Amino acid sequence: MTTPAPTDAPRVAYVMSAFPTVTETFILFEILELERTGVHVEIFPLRPRGEETSHPEAGPLVARTRYAKLASLPTLAAQVHWLRRDPGAYLGAWWRALRGNARSRPFLVRAIAVVPLAARFAREMQALGVQHVHAHWATHPALAANVVHHLTGLPYSFTAHAHDIYIDRSMLEEKIRDASFVVTISDFNRRMLEDLYGSWAADKTSVIRCGVDLSAFTPRPAREPHEPFTVSCIAGLREKKGQLHLVEAVGMLRAEGRPVRCLLVGDGEMRGAIEARVAELGLGDDVVLMGHRSRDEVSATLRDSDAMVLPSVTTGDGDMEGIPVALMEALASEVPVVASSLSGIPELVRDGETGLLVAEGDAAGIAAAIRRLRDDPEGAARMAAAGRERVLDAYELARNTGELRRMITWSYNPPVTGG
Repeated sequence: MTTPAPTDAPRVAYVMSAFPTVTETFILFEILELERTGVHVEIFPLRPRGEETSHPEAGPLVARTRYAKLASLPTLAAQVHWLRRDPGAYLGAWWRALRGNARSRPFLVRAIAVVPLAARFAREMQALGVQHVHAHWATHPALAANVVHHLTGLPYSFTAHAHDIYIDRSMLEEKIRDASFVVTISDFNRRMLEDLYGSWAADKTSVIRCGVDLSAFTPRPAREPHEPFTVSCIAGLREKKGQLHLVEAVGMLRAEGRPVRCLLVGDGEMRGAIEARVAELGLGDDVVLMGHRSRDEVSATLRDSDAMVLPSVTTGDGDMEGIPVALMEALASEVPVVASSLSGIPELVRDGETGLLVAEGDAAGIAAAIRRLRDDPEGAARMAAAGRERVLDAYELARNTGELRRMITWSYNPPVTGG
């Protein structure tokens, strides 16, 4: 349960598209860790509260999350407030949002909703004594933070993850310029921003990796040899997660007389296609679609797995992974992993050292990697142990969130330097 922060605690506003969501545990646990250190976090989602399943740890935060509707009197009142108080800043925010997103119809339509919501957030943040605004995702949440900044002068930052900088980069350069600092979750992403915009963007960007709560994901007991070999895949059932390629690999292994039990944890729009392919290959007894699971249930699934496989791919529109938290959780649990060699994943999964990498979309390669882990349990255990050490070194929640807190504090209270 979240402990209320003292009245003099730093006050930070978090902006995201929706809260809570079962697939964005990294935001939830980052907020919880900030609050554990004494920061008071005000939460401002761009979408109203939905009925989506969430993790039980989100309950205390949901009770005080500041949900807002576009068509509401408080949102309308905020527009009138800013028009009267600072019409130049308010109209300027509209102009930047419309101009910056004019070439992207989806982003332009969304901006028309984001600006008035951000104006409402700005008024509420001022009343709450917020000192800094941090957005997760470089798209609409970062736009909202940018609008708040121009209306109030509050410093802001944002974390860029994956699709938010890989697909549509409308207004991204301006968001970076106006931010106090930018966070990326991988060196790969920071290099991308440098390649796109130059060294100034890289200088403004820090790599703060998503973190794992190592008290929740601990080394599992040694697994005794048994049949069938069990692999899990913990990810939303979405195209970029590549579960269809894992299903194909399971079919190949069964055809050669080496059946594998495959647990798919998660849900999403690809569920129907995956179920159909499982049926076509006659793998109904081998592949289990488990749906969404809580963090404790994910941890239990990992303890019962011989390996975790995440066969990610790049989609036709350029969407791909950042560095999936599920891989960090598996390695923290000392579960051997197989993952695709793309984006920032090789920063965590070093082939042959902390796990096995395969080419994206290569079902035969996935089957070979699973076969290797199955046939060499001692080698698999060595890689898993090295993987946990890698997580301890660079992906620990408390340390990484502490670095974010330090940067946020400097944005509104920079250290005094001697002279």
